[in-house]
Amino acid sequence: MEKKKEEIFENSDERQRTVHHSIEVRLENLTKEFSNKSGKVTVAVNDFSVTIPAGKLIGLLGPSGCGKSTTLYLIAGLLKPTAGSIYFGDEDVTNMPPEKRGIGLVFQNYALYPHMTVKQNIMFPLENMKMPREEALALAQEMAELVHIGDLMDRKPNQLSGGQQQRVAIARALVKRPRVLLLDEPLSNLDARLRLQTREEIRRIQRETGITTIFVTHDQEEAMSISDEIVVMNLGLKQQMDRPQAVYEEPINLFVAKFLGNPPINIFEANLVGGKLVMKDGEVIVEGFTQEDQEVYVGLRPEYLRVSEKGNITARIDLVEHIGRDTMILCEIEGYDHLIRAIVPNDRIFETGEIVKFDCTKLFVFNAETGERYR
Repeated sequence: MEKKKEEIFENSDERQRTVHHSIEVRLENLTKEFSNKSGKVTVAVNDFSVTIPAGKLIGLLGPSGCGKSTTLYLIAGLLKPTAGSIYFGDEDVTNMPPEKRGIGLVFQNYALYPHMTVKQNIMFPLENMKMPREEALALAQEMAELVHIGDLMDRKPNQLSGGQQQRVAIARALVKRPRVLLLDEPLSNLDARLRLQTREEIRRIQRETGITTIFVTHDQEEAMSISDEIVVMNLGLKQQMDRPQAVYEEPINLFVAKFLGNPPINIFEANLVGGKLVMKDGEVIVEGFTQEDQEVYVGLRPEYLRVSEKGNITARIDLVEHIGRDTMILCEIEGYDHLIRAIVPNDRIFETGEIVKFDCTKLFVFNAETGERYR
């Protein structure tokens, strides 16, 4: 299960050869319950099983309170599971203390020591490990160069930008040569420009080190842009795990379809009647269903709608928005009290009040009660 990856880092003084071991992380039926003073039990993580491939960057994604940070702290050993097991490679680390697991953990608030310089912050874990000072200094400099802060070693945290502080925290986590790097909402304290820049840095650092990395975020764009795979969570349960684009294009249920996408997916009610998908205005969108007659939800991403004179979805334009390279129109459909969004070509002028027809290049159909996807 373990595989070795050799990487060469360029140091300002010399070329150093560093061997990293990429390791698989396996969670089996992991459950974590919390109980308050009155005895009420809350299930934060519920029978959660997932395999994090060795050497990959995996995003745990979901809304606030879905259990993603709790999962990360279980992997780190900061929380003890109520049930289930955690493996690093073939090693069962479920009951192992955090300091023995070989993890590097970066918190949302960076948790840097304000009275220490960058160099001292990065070296701190090595001093706890009683590493000889010269060796620790060389290793701290190497990690600083890796995260592009090699020239900031004598500064204090309050002299750094948010992005630079984040890099110090990552260098401090990496300097111990951890088996697994864990990042808890690592970009949430940064402004939009820095967030974009820093997430690209995290991707670069992960690729150069080959270290198995798990990071928690509620920001879908962040997760989808740098992850090898994402794990979408809700209410402590794994909803879906796959490559980001695969999850976006083939959501397993209504929750995943609604959670991913910006602008958000259009969801509206329709009916299956005699194998046909029928809108409220009586229009048949598509045929060939084998399910019994029932009410369903239809999901249409804005880019799946295409203006066409032969289209079978008739709509009236309520608002035209120009969003950078795209134009988006918000439309009313007879029988529905909410607007649908469509991304349309920039080379045509659309007017408020205009009647347009759409066909759809793709759609999703969900069971109205369970959220299960039919198509």
